[in-house]
Amino acid sequence: MTKEWVCVVALALLLPATAHAETREAWQAPTLTITRYDEDWSDLADPEKRDHHWTGPFKYIPLGEITGGEAWLSTGIELRARSENYDDNLWGGADAPDDGYVWLRALPYADLHLGKVRAFVQPIAATSIGMAPSAGPVDETGVDLLQGFVEADLGPVSLRGGRQMLSLGTERLIGTRYGPNVPLAFDGLRADVTLGKAQVTLLALRPVQPGNGSFDDRTSPDKALWGAYAALPGLDLYYLGYRNDAARWDTREGRETRHSLGARWHGNRDRWHWNVEGVAQFGHFDGGSIRAWTLGTELGHAFPDLPFAPDITLRANVVSGDTNRGDHRLGTFNALFPKGKYFGELSPVGPYNLVNVHPTLGLQLAPTVSASVAAAAFWRYSRADGIYDIPGNLVRAAGDSRARFIGKELEATVAWQASAELELSASLSAFAPGAFIRETGPASTIHMLGLESNFRF
Repeated sequence: MTKEWVCVVALALLLPATAHAETREAWQAPTLTITRYDEDWSDLADPEKRDHHWTGPFKYIPLGEITGGEAWLSTGIELRARSENYDDNLWGGADAPDDGYVWLRALPYADLHLGKVRAFVQPIAATSIGMAPSAGPVDETGVDLLQGFVEADLGPVSLRGGRQMLSLGTERLIGTRYGPNVPLAFDGLRADVTLGKAQVTLLALRPVQPGNGSFDDRTSPDKALWGAYAALPGLDLYYLGYRNDAARWDTREGRETRHSLGARWHGNRDRWHWNVEGVAQFGHFDGGSIRAWTLGTELGHAFPDLPFAPDITLRANVVSGDTNRGDHRLGTFNALFPKGKYFGELSPVGPYNLVNVHPTLGLQLAPTVSASVAAAAFWRYSRADGIYDIPGNLVRAAGDSRARFIGKELEATVAWQASAELELSASLSAFAPGAFIRETGPASTIHMLGLESNFRF
């Protein structure tokens, strides 16, 4: 794996900014986010605070006073190199089962504030090295616009129009697809309404369909998303509507209109933490009806007083599948636009027609080094349905197999926050096939290695 390590580490060595050291008392900066537009750097209007770290002059650039408030600009960038390596991908059934490649991307951004109005722009430059048999739109997109919108702050209501990434809840249904090289964005309108302690997000959007070349990303002509997501203390409630004019489930194709009603209960108390989310779906597909559902549970306990501050978490998921391929009812749950790392850093299966148990042990090896070890087991919910990857593509048809057990996966990860801006991480995992995989095609154990260098400010 020498050349992959060289590609990942080289980016870090070429970043001279990491050599800067803080010379004053540390200033508590906002938490860096994936979407970047929800970071609030307005506190740096104080010139003394801008001097606390070398990034200060980039995060708040004063432009003077205007009618209605201050004018200022915030800038930043992400530079990421990621190497992924597979032996016997898709249990030996992939077009390139022993694939190894490197993703490279740059995500600069500029956030202009003019009183109560802002304009946010984030281009993307993304390419890949060594993709086999060929690179797809989530692997490279040349140079294009990832995010670009205008937002007006009207007090309890903010209105936004343009291109933007979305992250709702734990990204079970709406996520940024941050793990792959090209994140997911949407074109359309968004309104955020504050009602007491509740934050309600209203959406009318279409996903962006990336292309492999520069400046060829387009609004999807086939897919649309609309709905409302209410976040209250400890509880999220939402409705999401979805349409896909060219949907495909197993061997069936047609127009899909799906409605999702969901609730998420989450919180922490006395070192316990929990996250429980259920979704019911109904609608129409290919002239028939849709009846699908999912229930995801997470319960964990932290032990901060023990060596390495272990945190033990148990996750269990049930995701419905289609129980009868011959009728006019579709029972396969649609995860819509889920996060890219759904069952860990690297996993061949996604949240469709699935029963999953997933314990994880998290460790803090040092103040800047964290690690985790996770095990997972996967079964089919329905014997009549196949298994799918995270985007929802069929990766193994049901065939004539009556077996439910898909297989088991073991994963170990480690991450080092080398500086406030630079993180280095690695993951190693193996997915051993179960009876269903052995009965329906190639059935080798998948070995997966991920290496990443990520510089952000």
